[in-house]
Amino acid sequence: MELGQVLRALPAASDPRVLVGATAADDAAVYLLTPDRALVATVDFFTPIVDDPAAFGAIAAANSLSDVYAMGATPLFALSLIGFPRQLLGSGLLEQIVAGGAAKLAEAGVPVVGGHSIDDAEPKIGYAVTGEVHPDHVVSSAGAQPGDLLYLTKPLCSGLVTTAIKRGLCPPELERQAIAVMSHLNRQASAAMLAAGASAATDVTGFGLLGHLANLRTGAEIDAASVPVLPGVRQLAADGLFPDGTRRNYEALQGQVDWGALTEPERLLMCDAQTSGGLLVAIGPARAAGFEAAMAGSPYPAARIGVVSDAPIRLRA
Repeated sequence: MELGQVLRALPAASDPRVLVGATAADDAAVYLLTPDRALVATVDFFTPIVDDPAAFGAIAAANSLSDVYAMGATPLFALSLIGFPRQLLGSGLLEQIVAGGAAKLAEAGVPVVGGHSIDDAEPKIGYAVTGEVHPDHVVSSAGAQPGDLLYLTKPLCSGLVTTAIKRGLCPPELERQAIAVMSHLNRQASAAMLAAGASAATDVTGFGLLGHLANLRTGAEIDAASVPVLPGVRQLAADGLFPDGTRRNYEALQGQVDWGALTEPERLLMCDAQTSGGLLVAIGPARAAGFEAAMAGSPYPAARIGVVSDAPIRLRA
């Protein structure tokens, strides 16, 4: 994938206090402060994916927090990143976007302490988030072991839905449900995986479910029928409403995945580029029941989608 090519140009960090840096396939950087304290830092921003400006801000905030949650860390504060066309400042749209993001961060208990904005023809918003974690409790994308069970904590939906929205083809109720999914915080999932002693985790975003599974650097057997999706999303898949990013993900995974009997739309769905998706968590079988119980009260209970193996990624229809 293109990002991997760029990251390979970065030198490895030589500072021993950098516990997780840019050359790792992880969600955020981790920097050691003291033997029992480490900072976790991440940044993310993107262009509008829904029509409602407040919802756009909320999704951007939830998405930016997810990298911290995926590392098992507690977010502390955020800095906003805004690109917005100067000629539209009088429209009130930017205020709605900022308010939506601030409200979602307040829900997470995270203050916005500053930021930076530029004049940009295409609106963009996101946040640089700093969190804290005990160095011994970092949950990285490495560490999954054969036999670990794989869970997904949000249904797939966003790549297909946002493309359908842009084309005026998304049913209003599906759009509403997708906004709820994308703006839902991964806070409960993060706490649950920590309590259960997760082996590895990552959040599912632009590389899609299988792309992020590949970042766990392990094989897996995935039951495609168990992967949760919102009602109506499979119809969008059958209609071919995939964004270009999804198709790039699919091409990048050729030769790495045994697709089994899945049709091409089903394969693409497993690669669908997500925004503010759930956590993909690997947990040992003895601890899985505790994780499931801790997630049972969530609007999106953890779905068991497969098992880690020492073979290449294989899908079952």
